[in-house]
Amino acid sequence: MVAGSCQDKKNKDVLKILRYKFVALSSGLIFYTMQVSKTVRKVTTHILNEMKLKGEKIAMLTAYDYSMARIIDEAEIDVILVGDSASNVMAGYDTTLPITLDNMIYHAASVVRGVRRALVVVDLPFGTYQGDSKEALVSAIRIMKETGAAAVKLEGGEQVAESIERILTAGIPVMGHLGLTPQSIHKFGTYVVRAREEEEARRLMEDARILEKTGCFALVLEKIPARLAGEVTSTLKIPVIGIGAGPKTDGQVLVIHDMLGITQEFSPRFLRRYLNLYAEIKGAVQTYITDVRSQSFPNDKEQY
Repeated sequence: MVAGSCQDKKNKDVLKILRYKFVALSSGLIFYTMQVSKTVRKVTTHILNEMKLKGEKIAMLTAYDYSMARIIDEAEIDVILVGDSASNVMAGYDTTLPITLDNMIYHAASVVRGVRRALVVVDLPFGTYQGDSKEALVSAIRIMKETGAAAVKLEGGEQVAESIERILTAGIPVMGHLGLTPQSIHKFGTYVVRAREEEEARRLMEDARILEKTGCFALVLEKIPARLAGEVTSTLKIPVIGIGAGPKTDGQVLVIHDMLGITQEFSPRFLRRYLNLYAEIKGAVQTYITDVRSQSFPNDKEQY
């Protein structure tokens, strides 16, 4: 039985699908109800470029598991980064270096299963692309085939350009990352702001141009002076997403555990905590323990 038809089948943003369900009333009568559902417009690299052109800011967060990814995707986050920061917040390591490609694939596949709208980008972990463009391609292909993600991200400028070029030959979109690059922590020895000095700032701008020319669809700038980040953003045609890089980038990214207040020991100037989930979860667990020990849980309504 057909009650109607879509008035505009060419509308790519909203596709009305008419369905009918029989609903039985307590009186025994039966009537038809019509449900109208909307298709979700998937965020793509092309859409991110459109957002930059329109001056629309891009919101990006990390996620490492199905449940969190589903929540932030339904909140309409634009980009989800399955970051190698999972090494810190999920595995408890001091740096991002220990996490493996297999670990990243596990986390990324979990995230993708919970996402309908956001663009999912996956970090290539330390040791899977530096100095060997063939290994970089193999690593990127594994991520794309085994997770269903939409793109990969890697750290570095001119020194990783060959790896980026090789990955792009397989049609895999690549996001770049400059400024503070956590995988190089032992080289720098500290997490302080990068590119304060003129020479380092000049090299960063040059690397940014190289990454764009090589074919990166977007760039992350981490912990650099806001003025420099603004200059890079206005110079490049690709979207630039900042973390600790001021307000003039095309978008912002934060680690989900940091912005929700799950982590407590990490408090850089750029971090804004939107919740204090550490305290809320701890309090809830303590209340649960009290209820169990006092035998107030489960009560009469919470049993069969």
